[in-house]
Amino acid sequence: MSRQHTHTPPGPRAWLGLLVILGPVLLVSMDGSILFLAMPRISQALTPTAGQALWTLDIYGFAVGSLLIAFGNLGDRYGRLRLLLIGAAVFGAGSTAAAFAPGAELLIVARALMGVAGATLLPSALAVLSELFADPRRRAQAIGVFAAAFAAGFAAGPVAGGVLLERFWWGSVFLINLPVIALFLIFAPILLREVRTTRVGRVDVPSVVTSAAGLLLTIYALKHAAAEGLSIVPVLAGAAGLGLLAWFGRRQRSLPQPLIDFSLFRDRVFTVAIVTGLLPLAAWSATAYLSGVYLQSVLGLPVLDAALLALPGAVVLTVTCVVTPFVVERVGKRAALAVCHFSVAAGLLVLLPTAVTGGVGWYVASTVVAGVGYGISFSVVADTAVGAVPPERAGAAGALAETSNEIGNALGIALLGSLAALVFRLQGPDLAPTLDETLQLPALVPAAVTQARTSFVAGLHVAAAVAAVLHVVLGVVALRRAPVRNVARPVGQGL
Repeated sequence: MSRQHTHTPPGPRAWLGLLVILGPVLLVSMDGSILFLAMPRISQALTPTAGQALWTLDIYGFAVGSLLIAFGNLGDRYGRLRLLLIGAAVFGAGSTAAAFAPGAELLIVARALMGVAGATLLPSALAVLSELFADPRRRAQAIGVFAAAFAAGFAAGPVAGGVLLERFWWGSVFLINLPVIALFLIFAPILLREVRTTRVGRVDVPSVVTSAAGLLLTIYALKHAAAEGLSIVPVLAGAAGLGLLAWFGRRQRSLPQPLIDFSLFRDRVFTVAIVTGLLPLAAWSATAYLSGVYLQSVLGLPVLDAALLALPGAVVLTVTCVVTPFVVERVGKRAALAVCHFSVAAGLLVLLPTAVTGGVGWYVASTVVAGVGYGISFSVVADTAVGAVPPERAGAAGALAETSNEIGNALGIALLGSLAALVFRLQGPDLAPTLDETLQLPALVPAAVTQARTSFVAGLHVAAAVAAVLHVVLGVVALRRAPVRNVARPVGQGL
């Protein structure tokens, strides 16, 4: 599909279409983080095990990340608007089921269903957006707004959850999705055009199954080993998961229409940008979840107070995401990527002075400093991915960009969260697997309470320090490998 009249200004229909698209985008990203402050309430109501609680948090991100690329390809072939409408309806149904889940098992299933639906929404929404704005400059601005909404959803999730939990029961964090979904289903067919490409072939089902199964088995093994130590079951699961992922990678190179086009990673800026989409989200999700527990269970703050403390960082993140495309035009991607990683690293290191006796100021400062890097990450990744491929591959490329975000979000809790859990298991009073479970034990002596809280804070520090070191390394790589200035190339070519 050629892009003619690339400098024709977009009309009101395009901007209204963008507004309609932003609704489900905001919801999908917000539901990746809205449970960070809600889990204590959910634990009281449904009494999940430690493993069930972690899967309630993780399964959504893993479902979204595992299926984004597959649904990006489906949308390219069979119609992006159709997939948007189906996905929105299923997302609403999953939200309703989650809100009224009578037990932890059904809540996990409902969250998985929401993740499957979210995987249909994100790549098709970004592809439809790219069709609404033909002018590259306007398209970059629209993608910046799209990325800002995606970032704002992640940032606002804990805040929205805290505000709702202050007045309503835990299921309200899911029912808030329904009015937005209803409005989208009404206005999307009016304002958005159906877009598809003529392509042969089908989505490779074995690739979809092996990528999802390999990811889940590997993460299960890591989480189980961190929480309970090594045993035969997680070792075998981890080996099987890594084997499936290796087979998936080899298969993609032999398919005429792979789920992941690994040739895109030959471009060094594209590679750094995709990693920039993954690692900052891993750091953000892990520290946001662990900090939520820290504020409530260590410092004893009410849930609404904990939510409001996240506002400054959320504002900085969102504003940075909006202005990043304009700044990148002037300073180039090298400077933007370097600032991204170094600011995240600095923000994570600011968490290290937090203690059992206090640390609210350090927490707020951390979210503000790191928020600059998180905002750059969202914006640079989306623009780079869509601009690096032909228009007919926009869905798959957008899926790859969003996959890095969603997988990063899930991996952060799974890996860095498991690292913090390992520290807690090794240094804690060894009475229960988690801090909240330990504090709920009857007749707990003050010394055990202090030890449990101190061990949790130590785990938070270790997770933040490891993520900070990784960001410093990536910042150096960006300075050495990314080009100094942006290079103007036709849409559809590599960077």
